[in-house]
This record gives sequence, structure tokens and C-alpha cells, in this order.
Amino acid sequence: MKKIMLLSLFTFVSCATAFSENPPQAVLAAFQQKFSNVKDVDWSKGKNGEWEAAFELANSQEMSANFSADGHWLETETEIAFSELPAPIRTALKVKKVKEAARIEKADGSTVYEAEVKNKDLIFDATGKRLN
Repeated sequence: MKKIMLLSLFTFVSCATAFSENPPQAVLAAFQQKFSNVKDVDWSKGKNGEWEAAFELANSQEMSANFSADGHWLETETEIAFSELPAPIRTALKVKKVKEAARIEKADGSTVYEAEVKNKDLIFDATGKRLN
């Protein structure tokens, strides 16, 4: 019985440690430089090695930002209302039920838009062309 309890405790501690992983210092520094006024951040590490920070701005706008492991900013996703999507995208989606919409600013200076439809993320450019 002691072995089972110890094994259970070890498993719990291992899982808790895995989910509370902190990003490298380079990622934290890059985040602070780009988003200096954000205090409450939830970090997660993707399978591709990228780090994602989920947070809200003072106006309750939900956002996330992705960084490479060496601290390079990759993109920022900002939740927006359906009405804030460019008109060509709204037209392309008019017969679909959109659960969430977002604007994604990328490190290369481009902006794409995401619409969640039936648990699938559809990506568009500003002209309404679907990219995925």
C-alpha cells in the first residue's frame, strides 16, 4: 500500500511540475519588452517548442502572443468581434456560424484573420481569401 501511495504522489508531483513550466529568460524578456503593462500571464509551451502567453489588456481584450524558445516574437492574436472582420471575410462567412474571431499580427508585418467555425480555425487574408 505504501508503494502505491508513493507512486501516486510521485506521479502527481511530476504532472504538476510539467504543467507549471516557466519560459526561458529570453522569452520573458521579449514579452516584457513588447507588453510591458501586462501583469497576469498564463504561459504554455507548444509541441513545436514555441511559448504562448495568454493575457488580457486593461480593456478586457483577450490576447495571446507566441515566441520562439530564443525569445523572438512570432505573432500576436487579438480576439475581435465578428463585425470587426474585414467585409470580404464577413461575406465569405455569412452562411456559417462563427464562434470566435481574431486578428493575427505576424512578425513579418502581415495580418491574417481567424474565424472558428464548427471547432475548426479558418484563416483568411484581408481580401477574404482562405489560407488553410
